[in-house]
Amino acid sequence: MASPKTPVPCLALLLLFVISFSEAKEFHIGGRRSSWKIPSYPNEYNHWASKKRFQIGDSIDMKYDGKVDSVLEVSEEDYKNCNKSNPIKTYNDGNTKITFDKSGPFYFISGAEGHCEKGQKIEIRVITPKHVTSPAAPQPSPAAAGDNFHHVPAPAPHRAGAASLNVGFLTGALAAVGVFLALF
Repeated sequence: MASPKTPVPCLALLLLFVISFSEAKEFHIGGRRSSWKIPSYPNEYNHWASKKRFQIGDSIDMKYDGKVDSVLEVSEEDYKNCNKSNPIKTYNDGNTKITFDKSGPFYFISGAEGHCEKGQKIEIRVITPKHVTSPAAPQPSPAAAGDNFHHVPAPAPHRAGAASLNVGFLTGALAAVGVFLALF
């Protein structure tokens, strides 16, 4: 017969397993490890970012030569004008990892002279976690709508293409082994 303490470790194991699938992702800018440089075409970084679903807790990784370049987090206006004179934050270590702690837009430009103007800038949009929407008005059936019925395209895949460092899954698996060994 199982002891009364058995459900507690099982519940803890279940909790760790669920949490392991909600771990943050780390993205390499442009999908490449050595990435923060003048892009091949002016809107390359934004094209790449528009295909991603950044969430709170996710991070971006930028590798560059810190002796000649930097990453500046700037306002939307400074982003549009490539204005480097008033950054929100400055990174110049050559190996910058920025973790997003809130939803909304984030704007980054190169601190090197002339690089932003050549397209070395990126806008990252961090989505709200499981945003709640109010119930929509009932939609007419296809037969009632007649020729005005339009099909809506499916949403983009959730966080596809991330260079994932899902340590949480490994942590959950190791915790499961540990709980199993502790019980027997």
